[in-house]
Amino acid sequence: MSCPQVCSGAMLQCSFGAAPGVLNVLPVNRVMAGGMPAATIMDNAPILNIAPFAMCMSPSNPAVIAATAAALGVLTPMPCVPVPAGPWIPGGAPTVLIGSMPALDAMATLMCSWAGLIKIVQAGQFSVLIP
Repeated sequence: MSCPQVCSGAMLQCSFGAAPGVLNVLPVNRVMAGGMPAATIMDNAPILNIAPFAMCMSPSNPAVIAATAAALGVLTPMPCVPVPAGPWIPGGAPTVLIGSMPALDAMATLMCSWAGLIKIVQAGQFSVLIP
């Protein structure tokens, strides 16, 4: 089964985020997919690669916990700062390497330390498929 190669500009969504975010990929590997820098499983740095998802509603986020306690138990969303808990999984495409790292395919997910699951909603391009 083929899956789209993820590239810079891909649209992401966190299960606890209030709005979609964007994947930013620096062109350090000089590999393009659909005219944009291609992503690897290690493109998971907060802010640099993973843009915030507006407001975070995770009850595991310390900022949300503090704001909720101050609001006497009423869940109070706070600004999102993604905290990825490792690389994208299930590991991208192990046979397609970009700068010695597996290429990131559109089926991969990323766990946030605040219990959110980040999914790829749109790969950022439509012409390059990973076998």
